[in-house]
Amino acid sequence: MRSARRRLLLAAAGGIGAALVPVTGAFAAPSPAHALARVRGGRVAGERAHGVHVFRGLRYGADTTQRRFLPALREPPWRGVHDATAFGASAPQRGGDGPGSEDCLFLNVWTPALRDDARRPVLVYLHGGGYNTGSGSDPLYDGTRLCRRGDVVVVTLNHRLNAFGYLHLAELLGPEYAASGNVGQLDLVQALRWIREHALEFGGDPGNVTVFGQSGGGAKIATLMAMPSARGLFHRAWTMSGQQVTAAGPRAADGRARIFLDALGLQPADAARLRTLPVGALLQAQSVRDPSRIEDTALYFGPVADGEALPRHPFWPDAPPQSARLPMVIGNTRDETRAFLGSDPAHHALDWDSLPEPLRRHQYVDLDPALVIAGYRRMYPRYTPSEVFFAATTAGRSWRGALEELEARARDGHANTWAYQLDWYPRDVDPDGRMRAFHTLDIALVFDNIAQPHARTGTSGDAQRVADAMADALLAFARNGNPGIGATADWAPWSQERGETMVFADAPRMAFDPRGDERRLYRQAPFVQRGTL
Repeated sequence: MRSARRRLLLAAAGGIGAALVPVTGAFAAPSPAHALARVRGGRVAGERAHGVHVFRGLRYGADTTQRRFLPALREPPWRGVHDATAFGASAPQRGGDGPGSEDCLFLNVWTPALRDDARRPVLVYLHGGGYNTGSGSDPLYDGTRLCRRGDVVVVTLNHRLNAFGYLHLAELLGPEYAASGNVGQLDLVQALRWIREHALEFGGDPGNVTVFGQSGGGAKIATLMAMPSARGLFHRAWTMSGQQVTAAGPRAADGRARIFLDALGLQPADAARLRTLPVGALLQAQSVRDPSRIEDTALYFGPVADGEALPRHPFWPDAPPQSARLPMVIGNTRDETRAFLGSDPAHHALDWDSLPEPLRRHQYVDLDPALVIAGYRRMYPRYTPSEVFFAATTAGRSWRGALEELEARARDGHANTWAYQLDWYPRDVDPDGRMRAFHTLDIALVFDNIAQPHARTGTSGDAQRVADAMADALLAFARNGNPGIGATADWAPWSQERGETMVFADAPRMAFDPRGDERRLYRQAPFVQRGTL
């Protein structure tokens, strides 16, 4: 409840840090609308709304301002009761969630009940935005409906991003900064440890934690699956259009660190100044162009195969043995790149003469555009040049990474990996089919949040039926490690022989090696994850 007293407290605290204001006595006699819990730092007061206890802005680590580029410390204890009704600050970043704060290690909990020993499944969502942007407070990630629908505990969180979370400084600043290229991932490990420690307080089961995430969130999960410090902290993984086959090697990561220094006007001998430069300066310098030939974008930051925090590539040359027995779902949307490339009118007006150049620029793998175009014209003779462009860029980017992970898991011999593809899109919202099943469309569906702002699914009966099927499959997977239930009861694990895939269309249906011709076309070139080189 947003009481006048709470508003005064937040105003006095000055905004960002107000998510955990000490309010000793303010909730001494809590109303039914308040929810009280005890965490390792002290007591916290959330709220009860729509039949769910909600706690926002819970600290799982200390302010990282004085620990820039270093692993975080535990949060300090407090006296009294801290307010937990407002989201904590996002990580420093450019864009809509910025500028953020280095004091950003916060998580949010939705739960049906507290301390009742019900041992509910715990679902931990890792947000997208690559490794650069985003936060756990987006309305699409509100856990209320999923919590009530499945009698589960839902957690979202913030962690360090971009240069603050993934700038490799071991060569420039020495052994103390050996983990600097992975502190964003180590924040996630710290959050998962906090969740394990407090699951029972929030009515959850510390032995049944499912991590799920879309885009960058899925890539972070794939990386966690290869990190020794994350072993045993989660028990199922559900990834949506987010893969991490390979990570940056230390040479590539060091090279980007030196480009970053140059953008700041610093010499390698001045690298220590990175620890004290203003946040805004570090954010601005990240707009310098990345040296990769894979994609023409700003400087890449992501996990680093540093030999310790991340001792190997996440899914190369095989699936990480430490997580081979964990059930996993790997999904994608049929028209991923329409989210990135569909806003450019020129991409919807291509002809056969103008198609090769944008195709060369926007597909990850290095295949001759003439070869690709000939293949698509043979596979789909009715496709327009623009339809070939969106299909080919999707097949050569995120979907290709998903296939690499599926194949690596299948080679392990454990039939515990499921694949899905979202083909459905809202015809009432997108009558011309310009965006179709674009990247991020499945977020609102799995959260059963189609009525939330910016969901872009519409609220039709068709949209709700797809949301029902996807949310129920996620909840079944979290409860028993198998997404087959109700409308998806025949969902079979993926195998190399048959390529079993659940296609979420107007009604879910099993398919076998969907888009197999596209898969075979793109296997003519090796897949190289962005940032690896």
